Amino acid sequence: MICEDITNFAAAVPPMRAVIGLDLGDKTIGVALSDRLLSVASPFETIRRKKFGLDAARLLEIAAAREVGGIILGLPRNMDGSEGPRCQSTRAFARNLTRLTELPIGYWDERLSTVAAERALLEADASRKRRAEVIDNIAASYILQGVLDRLRHMRSEP
Repeated sequence: MICEDITNFAAAVPPMRAVIGLDLGDKTIGVALSDRLLSVASPFETIRRKKFGLDAARLLEIAAAREVGGIILGLPRNMDGSEGPRCQSTRAFARNLTRLTELPIGYWDERLSTVAAERALLEADASRKRRAEVIDNIAASYILQGVLDRLRHMRSEP
């Protein structure tokens, strides 16, 4: 099931289940995981993309092992908020993934997540090689943390 808005996604995720966040790139998929309380996102893995079937199998393997209750995909909107070819590719990935899993799939605006991840790695004085190795899963954790913060805010609203 694809949830176009975060409210529907929040309602579809079972209680006490982690959420997986993905930063889809052309060559890699950054993967981040939340804790079961949905408070903290942590970088988990970078998957080298091969074919959709292999990529999806690895993602669903992680989801099953970690008892994930939902999947968030970073939606790479243009800076003006419009959707270009990368958004279409992300939406196609989500449609294909729904054929393989019952997990709810949601989107999160990922504008500037990679920039924020790069800045954090530079501040941590990570080498160029190290930054290249971890940038995607760090970006995925920024995307997922945005979702977790929004969910926490929604729970505290009257």
